[in-house]
Order: sequence, then C-alpha cells, then structure tokens
Amino acid sequence: MTRRTAHPHRGTSLARTLADALWFPVALFLGFLFCFAPALHAPQPHHVKVAVAGPAEAAAVETVLQRQHPGGFDITEVADGRAARRAVLDRDATAGFTGGRQPLLYVAKANGASLEQALTTAFTPFAAEQRHRLAVSDVAPTVGKDLLGSTVLYFGIAWSVPGYILATTLLRATALGRRRKLLTIAGVAALFSVTGFLVAVGLGYLPDDPWAMAIAFLLTVAVATVSTGLAPFARQFFPAVGMGLFIVLSIPTSGGAAPAPLLPVFFQDLHTVMPLANAIDALRGVLYFDGAGVLKPVLVLCGWIVAGAALMVLDAWLRHRAAARRLEDGAPEEAEEPEEVEEPPVDDPALEMPTPTALPVHAHHHLGEPVPSLLGSVHDAEQLPVHGAAVTVMDARGRQLVRTTTDGRGDYAVTGLPEGYLSIVVSSAGLRPLVHQKLLRPGAAVRADFTMHAPNGTRPQWTLADR
Repeated sequence: MTRRTAHPHRGTSLARTLADALWFPVALFLGFLFCFAPALHAPQPHHVKVAVAGPAEAAAVETVLQRQHPGGFDITEVADGRAARRAVLDRDATAGFTGGRQPLLYVAKANGASLEQALTTAFTPFAAEQRHRLAVSDVAPTVGKDLLGSTVLYFGIAWSVPGYILATTLLRATALGRRRKLLTIAGVAALFSVTGFLVAVGLGYLPDDPWAMAIAFLLTVAVATVSTGLAPFARQFFPAVGMGLFIVLSIPTSGGAAPAPLLPVFFQDLHTVMPLANAIDALRGVLYFDGAGVLKPVLVLCGWIVAGAALMVLDAWLRHRAAARRLEDGAPEEAEEPEEVEEPPVDDPALEMPTPTALPVHAHHHLGEPVPSLLGSVHDAEQLPVHGAAVTVMDARGRQLVRTTTDGRGDYAVTGLPEGYLSIVVSSAGLRPLVHQKLLRPGAAVRADFTMHAPNGTRPQWTLADR
C-alpha cells in the first residue's frame, strides 16, 4: 500500500495564489460596500446652510428645524428677502427663506432636485405652524432635459474615469518621456472636453457656456496626471489605488447622485477635496450661477494637477539617481561565479505590462526622458565599436521581447522590459554571436557589454552574469 507524502508548502502556495488573485476584487467589493451604501442609501440634511430674513424669523426657524432635524440646518440671519435670494445665487447659502403672511423658500434646482425636495419637505411644516402655505421659488432652474439637476455627474464621470484609464494605457508607452506623456494627457483632455461639451449642448443636457470645457479639461488632466504620478509608487496596487480614488470614493461624494448637503458629514468632508466633486461644483457655478463659487473648486483641481506632476518629477529623479549609482558603482562585466538565483517577481494581471522598446542611446541621460532598463555596447576584438550589430532580448521562456541594432558607437538601449532573467543575443556578420544572461531587478537598470571575435567554431559563447 502506497502512502502519499504530504507537501507542507502546497497549502501555503495555494493560499498565496488565491490571495494574489482575490485581493483586488475583495478590496473593490469592500470599497463599494462601505462607500456607496452609507453615502447614498438615505440622503438627509446635514448642516445645510439657510439664509433667513429677519432676526425674529431666523430664531423661530432655527428652533423648529433643530427640533425636527437636529444638526440638519445651519441658519444665518440676513436683512430681507432680497438678501436671502441673493445668498442662494451667490452660493453663500443652499436656501433662502422669508416669512410673514406669505412664507417664501428660495431654492436652486441646479443643486439637485432631491435637495430642493428635502428643503421643501423641511420648511412646509414650519409654514403650517404659522398657518400659512409655503411658496417655493427656483432661482437657478436647469435646462429642460436635466429634470433632476444631476446631468453634470454623468458628464463628470465621462471626463474623469477615462482620465484614469488614459494613465493606465500610457504605462505601456515606454518610448514616451514624461514631458510627452503630459502633452498627450493635455491633448486627450482637450479633445474629451470639447467633444463632451458639444454632445451635452447638442442634446440639450447642459447650458451652452464654453467655460464648461475649461472645467472638463482640468478634471481630465487632474485625474490622468495624478494616476500617472502614483503608478510607479503604488506598483501592483495601482489599480486598487486608482479605482479607489477616482471611482469608489469620487462618485458617491461627488454631490451628483445625492447633493453634498444631504451626504453624511464624513462624505461631505471628502467632497471638499475630491476632483470629481470639485469639478461638479465648478460646472454648476459656471452653468447656473454666473460663475459664483467657482474659484475654490478650480484651485483644488489645479492642486491635484500640481501634485501629479510633482510625483512624476520625483519618480524621474529617483530612477535617474538609481541608474547613475548603478553605472558608477557597477560590478565587473563578467562575474566569475553566478550569484544565487532569485525568483522573478509575479506579474500582477490587473496592471498592464509595459511594451519593450528600443531607445536612442543619447537620450537616456535627460531628466523626463525614458529611462533604459537595459543598455550596453558591442566591440570587436580590437575594441572598435561594431555598428549595426543585431541585439535581441528574450525572456526566461525564450520569447523574443524586442530587437534593436547598435549605433555608430556600438551602443544600444532598451526600456520597458519585464523584471526577471533576460537573455541578450548579439550577432553581426563575420563575428561569432554572443549571449549574455542578466537579472533585471525592480527599479534598476542592467548593463550588458559584448566583445565579439572572429568565428573559430559554430557554437555561440554563453555567459551568465547579473547585476
């Protein structure tokens, strides 16, 4: 009878595999579960600013509303009904109220129909206590097809989520330097903002105010720039970080699905800093309030852009410093004994791998240009550069990743290579082919130089050396 031998590491390996495969959907599930439902399941007034005409009326309103909706409203006294209406138009208050024989509530449907309804519901009992009927005046009505005042949310999503996707696709464009990536982001953002605006106006969903395109441009650039800057630091966690910021947290706190004054306080605080929320605030100000309250959200969007650009510059500086140190303190070209083999990193399927690309050798020293992950030179036995030598890079499975040729100085450079063991094959007419094997570690550049000799046999020389 044969007895099976237990493999103690099999269970650990299976658990690790499952953890690697499931952590992202689990994180996304929990994010949706604890962000969307708590923020949107039961919108209620939380510190809604209301301007009330007259000191006596303000005190009476505050007493009633605090009894019926504790913490729901913040009452501010103003001189008269005209000042109450102006406070709503200037976005200093969400609603205005004037009492007397004809109680009048000033609201703005542009802030969301659900907020207008919540305000009407809260003030109707107060008017009834005074034995009067409440009248409601909409001082900022929406266009005819925007019945709920929430259309800005859908166009905001169209301008923000593709910005995150743009950043993920640009990770593959390793031949583009950071400056060119920023120019690409700006160009795509301009295209999206113009196209979205024309569609919105053409279909009658938003008013025709060209300033909306500037807000849309800032939103797309902010999301794409921050995503691009975060990617090198978040690494395999980048999809979770990006989707968490720009979908899971942004949409419920945007003030589109539920107006910000109806969100719980925690989500109201997030609303003040998230790019989608500030873009919606700015769009509402431009489209419906004659530009009132636009400066602050625009500054927030610009702050996101500056933060993203700063992250990109920091990553460029760290990569160039690491590459310079490795080149200055590099080990001998050929190692006498191979070092201990390290397990290549496991690729995260949620993050697209960069495309291996040949680089002009002279460009890799400039800050903001693509940083080579593999570079080297090819010389003959007399140490003269070999021009036009074919350099082929293969992965550990023998698949060709990229093919390039040496320049007039015998140099070559490649970027966008996956981490792990690489085989570099060099061939040139009349010279014996050579193969080096190198280990490319995370965040490092590796160098492979070759000295080619005249053929004295048919088998290529193999050298194992890693940096």
